[in-house]
Amino acid sequence: MQVTMAIPSYWARESKVGWRKGDAIYDHPTPLDSEGTLLRAIQSVEGLKDKDFQLIIIAVATAEDIETKVENKVINIIKSVSPAIGVEVLLFGHSHLMQIHDLLISDGKKEYASLLKLQGYSNIRNLCMFIPHILGSEVALLIDDDEVFEDPSFISKAKEFIGKSIKERDVNAVAGYYLQPDGDYHLKKTLHPWMKYWDQYDRMNEAFDKIIGTEPRLKDTPFVFGGNMVIHRDLFTVVPFDPNVPRGEDIDFLINAKMFGFTFFLDNQLSIKHLPPPKANPTWVQLREDIYRFAYERAKIEHQRQIRGMTRVYPEDFDPYPGCFLKRDLEKKIEKSCKVLSEEYLAQGDRKGSEEALNNIALAKTDAVPKYDPFQRLCELQKRWQELMEYTSKSEVLSSIKKIIESGGKK
Repeated sequence: MQVTMAIPSYWARESKVGWRKGDAIYDHPTPLDSEGTLLRAIQSVEGLKDKDFQLIIIAVATAEDIETKVENKVINIIKSVSPAIGVEVLLFGHSHLMQIHDLLISDGKKEYASLLKLQGYSNIRNLCMFIPHILGSEVALLIDDDEVFEDPSFISKAKEFIGKSIKERDVNAVAGYYLQPDGDYHLKKTLHPWMKYWDQYDRMNEAFDKIIGTEPRLKDTPFVFGGNMVIHRDLFTVVPFDPNVPRGEDIDFLINAKMFGFTFFLDNQLSIKHLPPPKANPTWVQLREDIYRFAYERAKIEHQRQIRGMTRVYPEDFDPYPGCFLKRDLEKKIEKSCKVLSEEYLAQGDRKGSEEALNNIALAKTDAVPKYDPFQRLCELQKRWQELMEYTSKSEVLSSIKKIIESGGKK
């Protein structure tokens, strides 16, 4: 079974420069003048027993003018640990993507080139599936660079069920889960009054206990983790991540997969240690991002219609999390939590935070609501994605793109 592990790594301008208007926004991109978490993640591969896989590092720059610097930074990190870890490591960056774009456009396939982008979480996850497809892998293994492998049997566990049938159901994808720095899977957050109404962490831990903390080992799941995901080619050549969802692309992909009739299980033995840097965004920003995400996903579910070969899904299918944020009472949860959050900001003397928290209530009813049919848009995207995968399976195109990707080890 051929496996490609894809690890995206996000890089920003030097610390002294910081973020500039127009730069892409990610949770915690690494400044170019620091080492970040990538080296630690790659080094942890050395402890894996099964090393029969390729590792591709996807170098993501937050701005066009630092793309070359980012590629050079990442290739130097790769060279510092490879071949000592015992696994072939390739770099995929903006220069490689541009070559693939040029190839597709010269072949009259500009519409396919537009599906491959190195900006935005969903687009980057799609590259985590497109590259394994080109390399001929049966399985794409999605990992993040702020994680480390602690289980020497991780790869063998990841391969154990994928592509097989369990009780006459095909295992199209398997989600693992995160261990927090203390080794537990529960999220431990300081509770604030506004969280009484925006009970995200409570519902997440409830879902974790229900799915991760119980038997059997493999079970249907309402949630997945983007940085610990095993996807079979039967799924990744048919269903893409949806670039229209602003974040939470992992659970959104689960929703998409279920809509198109694919099965997604969670393996409660497939864990990875998650060691993320702290998020820099204020609470009202993080809450706003979740509001947009849940409003979009709820609209996608509500706009479903009967289509042959597709499966209708319901918010209850994703209870307790994220289902509790995909129902009719979403606006009520937003209004109550944002009002309390606004009062907390005022008590701290933060007038801007208070105003922005209240603004979330208005945005939830206006800008956060898609101005188009997100279900129809997904169906159109899925059709083009499948066409891209079929087109790039042709021998001449496949070999040309494969050479571009494999050149990433020779930079």
